[in-house]
Amino acid sequence: MSVTVIRPEDRTAGDPTAGMIREEAVATEGMWAGLVHTEPNMASGWHHHGDHESVIHVLEGTLVMEFGPGGETRLEANAGDFVHVPKGTVHRESNPHETEGVAIVVRAGSGPPVVNVDGPA
Repeated sequence: MSVTVIRPEDRTAGDPTAGMIREEAVATEGMWAGLVHTEPNMASGWHHHGDHESVIHVLEGTLVMEFGPGGETRLEANAGDFVHVPKGTVHRESNPHETEGVAIVVRAGSGPPVVNVDGPA
């Protein structure tokens, strides 16, 4: 094992969800890390991250997260904010602005890091 630097050109496409572009930097047995770009004026598809919990650090723009029964709970995070998403939480992100949003995402857990679904229960 050795320390590795992952440069922008080394990142690969992450699992897709409508409206989001994920760039995978590191994927190991128990962790996933990368960047997420959200298009202006978008709402992603509903999804969860299985047995992974996620920490999102908003670098640019605004991240709106909907979750909970019927997707009724909504929070907003801005550049500099961190968001914690517990394991199995069905949610979707949106970007209500005219500029792209960018965030660093780190997930810890096992199994598939992204599971797209029809919507929350």
